[in-house]
Amino acid sequence: MAASLSLSLSLSSDPQRNHRLPFVVSPPNPRHPLLSFVKSDRFSFRSSSHSSSPSTTTESTSASTIYSSLEDSFKTGRFLSNDDLTKLKVLQDFRYYQELESGSMRVRVMRPEEMDVTVKLLAESFAESMLLPVAYVSVLRFLVKQYLIERRDVLPHAVTLIGFYRGKENEDEGELAGTVEVCFDKMGANSSPPTPTPPKNSPYICNMTVKKSLRRKGIGWNLLKASEELISQMYCDREVYLHCRMIDSAPFIMYTKAGYSIAKTDSMLVLLMLQRRKYLMCKKLPAVNKASPSDMEVSSQLKV
Repeated sequence: MAASLSLSLSLSSDPQRNHRLPFVVSPPNPRHPLLSFVKSDRFSFRSSSHSSSPSTTTESTSASTIYSSLEDSFKTGRFLSNDDLTKLKVLQDFRYYQELESGSMRVRVMRPEEMDVTVKLLAESFAESMLLPVAYVSVLRFLVKQYLIERRDVLPHAVTLIGFYRGKENEDEGELAGTVEVCFDKMGANSSPPTPTPPKNSPYICNMTVKKSLRRKGIGWNLLKASEELISQMYCDREVYLHCRMIDSAPFIMYTKAGYSIAKTDSMLVLLMLQRRKYLMCKKLPAVNKASPSDMEVSSQLKV
């Protein structure tokens, strides 16, 4: 399955910088200005109530416990609420695993050291889907990396997932097979989403791609299911949106079988901007979204 990408490469400012939150973590390490990872576990708590209040003490203790349990790559240099910290912990612990006919697949959040291989996969798939010459891949890799750095800065409101595939005959941990981005709310919404524009406060799945040599193994289907499972754990709004180009028949069939329906269709005017027309598709997730035998059966039939 070729990439169905929705990259917005304008490096806009962080929409969360002026958001008022209960407490502040230490500032980012100046030696790593782009990734903004925090290397200190110190806190400076703020509250409108007296410091001796039992509820304030309990809240601060809980926040400190959650923060200390986070790995360095999930600690940010921004102001964070208790809800944000809880969601960061969910992202850190998230694991999706599925047995396939030809092997197995596992999905988790992309870590900083895996950014370059993810950038390479996205850039190559984007060039393929846009019929661009190979010479453009290096330029795309630079732009995509800037985009992923920007998107990591909005954790936990948006996240990039990566999937690893291991064949039954292989004994190693597997190879990078695909990636997908999930936006959970308005704070993580892309500043310039593709048309038709999805609701900014609803979960949105985009930038899904599968490595060319590993297509038709059910990897795309399971990247989609992993995204839905994570949305169920992270967010109360069950209406999930995604885009599909009108010319991409295989992804459209997959999304339809997964329960997505067309919400809007691109205007003919987008052709004047040399863009492909797209469907905006929507699905209402159930309250409990667990893989069912029917899901596994569809996965084996689609081979995406």
